Amino acid sequence: MDLFSLQTTLLLFLLSLYFLLRPNPKQPKITGFEAYPLLGTLPDFVKNRHRYLDWSTHVLSTTPSNTAVFRRPGKVRGIMTANPANVEHILKTNFENYPKGTRLISLLEDFLGRGIFNSDGELWRVQRKTASYEFNTKSLRNFVIDTATVEIRTRLVPILQKSAESDRVLDMQDVLERFAFDSICKVAFNVDPGCLGGDGTAGGEFMAAFEEAATLSSGRFMYALPHLCKIKKFFNMGSEHKLMKSIATVHEFADKIIKSRMEEKSENKDEDLLSRFIGTDEMSPELLRDVVISFILAGRDTTSAALSWFFWLLASKPDVERKILNELETIRNRNAKRIGDTYSFDELREMHYLHAAISEAMRLYPPVPVDTKSCRNDDVLPDGTLIGKDWFVTYNTYAMGRTESIWGSDCCEFKPDRWLEKTGFCRQESPFRFPVFHAGPRMCLGKDMAYNQMKSIAASVMERFEFDVQGKDTCPEHLLSLTLRMKGGLPVKVRERCMV
Repeated sequence: MDLFSLQTTLLLFLLSLYFLLRPNPKQPKITGFEAYPLLGTLPDFVKNRHRYLDWSTHVLSTTPSNTAVFRRPGKVRGIMTANPANVEHILKTNFENYPKGTRLISLLEDFLGRGIFNSDGELWRVQRKTASYEFNTKSLRNFVIDTATVEIRTRLVPILQKSAESDRVLDMQDVLERFAFDSICKVAFNVDPGCLGGDGTAGGEFMAAFEEAATLSSGRFMYALPHLCKIKKFFNMGSEHKLMKSIATVHEFADKIIKSRMEEKSENKDEDLLSRFIGTDEMSPELLRDVVISFILAGRDTTSAALSWFFWLLASKPDVERKILNELETIRNRNAKRIGDTYSFDELREMHYLHAAISEAMRLYPPVPVDTKSCRNDDVLPDGTLIGKDWFVTYNTYAMGRTESIWGSDCCEFKPDRWLEKTGFCRQESPFRFPVFHAGPRMCLGKDMAYNQMKSIAASVMERFEFDVQGKDTCPEHLLSLTLRMKGGLPVKVRERCMV
């Protein structure tokens, strides 16, 4: 074959490949995602996975029912939705047809094991029932508030005061994560790790390991080739090597907690959350470890992420900040309190505008931005979307907060007033429109606990300090993890507020 014939053949091959793989412009877009022959959604997924939330939000917002079909090589098929009717169907109406599923559980099993957030069926029910006993007690509610109060007075406020005096830049996201970590360990396990103690840098090894384990575990969902993580894990290479190392550190910490609590079992009079699980016959040491890790993840990463975004949003909304401060002043005056006094449970309930502002922050930046299930049997969603057996089903809470059909044309704006009734009370929104705390049988047991803790922190901090958020006019980059964290943290300069 001469050179000319070779070049011609190669050119014809490349042209054929181009026309084969390019999307057909005449074909109506049904799924919302660009679908390529053989490759499915893979090219666009690879191109946009670094901005996955914004990309998927754009796609879902431009489809008629806010639902799109997603497929890529390796028999990976599923749907993504931001449709409240579909969310209700998945999380409540046809709950039994949408478990976590084998694929999702296997991807997170190294880190979360078979804890309550990564299990199905009877194993999930046992853990849910055990935890619900404790979360429904008045004693836990009071303990949460008391714990938050002590942490604020003895650790958080002194750290912020030191920062104000030294005029140094402080990573508020890191501080909030340490605060939440100490709090959940006290509340759930009756253990004080003192992570926020002293200069606020204690427990650095565990914190770094936990963050890395969560981030790398989440990264498994972003592989272009679904089985690549298994290959890397088998050869103990790259990110999988780092993941196993960080998980070993996390497991060591959890095992120490369990061992300590088991030894104190006979002397322990306080029935904390871990004590409930230790007293359950179904719990092996490995499962107890999974329980500990799951509750650290839930208690540490979610509230700290929500408050980090809340303080960043507040930096550009002085009118919202002033309304919150006015509300706090009214409550103080009504109850004859001074700045720095403890807020009771009933007083926290009076903070309707603060509750609305925190809810609005979570609407735009939900701590858990997406959640995924598996379809057990073929089904049809309320909007008419067909779902096949073993398909994944993802509802995108981040996209829902930016969907006009749910929140109106100003859906991308931070407006706490949208949550308020004419009476000034904060409205209770449907969990299927606002699934930040999940919904249905898996509804978050710690919802009220989280709100009380976040309001306690926000009220106490805002009354005493002002935050000069560095680069407040630029939205922080999302860190792809199991929760919606800020890449690079939330750098602030702290100033003591002039109190009158």
